[in-house]
Parts: sequence; structure tokens; C-alpha cells
Amino acid sequence: MKKHHALQLYDYHVWANNKFFVRLKELPRDIYDREIQSGFSSIAETLVHIYTADTIWLGVIRENSMDEIQASIIQAQEKTKDKGLEEMEMLFYDLSKKYQDFFYNESDLDKEIFPEHPQYGRLETYLSELVQHVVNHGTYHRGNLTAMIRQQGYSSVPTDYVFYLYEISSTK
Repeated sequence: MKKHHALQLYDYHVWANNKFFVRLKELPRDIYDREIQSGFSSIAETLVHIYTADTIWLGVIRENSMDEIQASIIQAQEKTKDKGLEEMEMLFYDLSKKYQDFFYNESDLDKEIFPEHPQYGRLETYLSELVQHVVNHGTYHRGNLTAMIRQQGYSSVPTDYVFYLYEISSTK
């Protein structure tokens, strides 16, 4: 049975994040938190942003209350404060397991959900669309990471969706 497209996209998101962690561990340690002029002040800050956003969206797709989501933001900030590369990698891994547990227990990835945002109001959408948003957001910021790595004089790593597709098709 073919995997739901939202699950395939989320698997890609995890794969692409992992590609960056592998690449970053190959590079000199000081580039991780070196301040540079970019969208974020450092690679570390970019990873914290991706992690925090993924934490928020997990709460949204779980249909948590806004109070619970706000609390998760504070927890994410505490968890990521002054964390090194390997510690961030473990946080990403743990968060991906929480997503996978949610997906395993969710029978309808195409169900309608209605998140409420204090500024933007009520959104009528589908769970699968929010998963796609998580992936799109991560892709956007992995582009920031690529630029930041190149700005410091190193090559990045290709994480386009098609490379993921080629890799998984070659392992079948």
C-alpha cells in the first residue's frame, strides 16, 4: 500500500534535516554558532527556529489549545538554549518521533481541522495541508542554512525533494 503523500513529505523533511546534521558535523565546529549577516544570526539560531516552529505545528495538528501551544514554545526555547549541534540533532530526532507517533495513531490525515490563531483567527484546513506547511517551512529555512554555509566558504548538501525520491527508490 502506498504511503499517504503527507507522510511521504514528512519523511522527506526528516531526511533533509538529517542530511544537514551530517554535513554540519563534517565542517569546522565554529561555523555552527558563528555570527554572520543573514536571515538569522547563525546556523544555530536557524536550527532553533526550525525546531521551535515544528514544535508549534505539532501542537496545532494535535489540535492542542493555544495555551498548550504557547507552553510548548517556552519549553522549546528552554530545551534549545545554548545547545550544541549534537544536542540539537537529538532534539530534532525526538521531535520527529513525536510526529511519527501522532501519524501512527491518526486514522485520517485528510480530516478537516480548524486551528484558531490569536492574530489571524480561525483557519479551515486539512491536517495534510498543515503537514505540507511544516515541510515547506523547513525547506525554506534549509535554504537559509545552505546560504549560511556557503557564505562561510563551504559547500552545502543537496536536499531537494527529488534527491530524496531518488535515494528512497534506490533502496527498494
